[in-house]
Amino acid sequence: MKSLLLNVLLSISCVLLPYLISSSKARADDWGCQVILCLSNPGGATQYAECRPPIQKLWNELAKGHSFPTCGGVGLHSSRPGYEPYYCDAGYRLSGSYGPRGEQATCVSTSLQRVNNSLCSYDRGNYGNDSNAVPSPRWLRDGGRLQCVGYPISRPNIRAQPHYIDVTIDGVGAQRVWY
Repeated sequence: MKSLLLNVLLSISCVLLPYLISSSKARADDWGCQVILCLSNPGGATQYAECRPPIQKLWNELAKGHSFPTCGGVGLHSSRPGYEPYYCDAGYRLSGSYGPRGEQATCVSTSLQRVNNSLCSYDRGNYGNDSNAVPSPRWLRDGGRLQCVGYPISRPNIRAQPHYIDVTIDGVGAQRVWY
């Protein structure tokens, strides 16, 4: 991913920098070009002080429902804004369901993990305790020993910036931008 972003930054810099510094007069599309350069920075869109004003303006414009800015000479496409308030740690996937309080998100392990033996039942008529902390717990033989395994769940993390757009630059690549 870093190499893709670096390629994006280098490609855009070669095209845009001479354009942006060729004249001291401001152009109508300078803001869009600044946004693209800043978003292409592998260190983050607001790593440099010069990028903070155009990126803050971008967030404000997108929050109002305005479209992504354009930059002359660059084939740029952006998706409609999206919203994902939750994310999971590595090794877990986001899963949603509807409960008594509406939609509820959880993170479910993507691989079987060893869990507490009390979650698995020795009695065929009893399917373990009613805890929803580990869906589908079961016994698994490992090297001649039985182990209780399942797919543990955890609470999702809440994003500081839950809105996003997907930006694609022709011939360079795509990037999801959170705001």
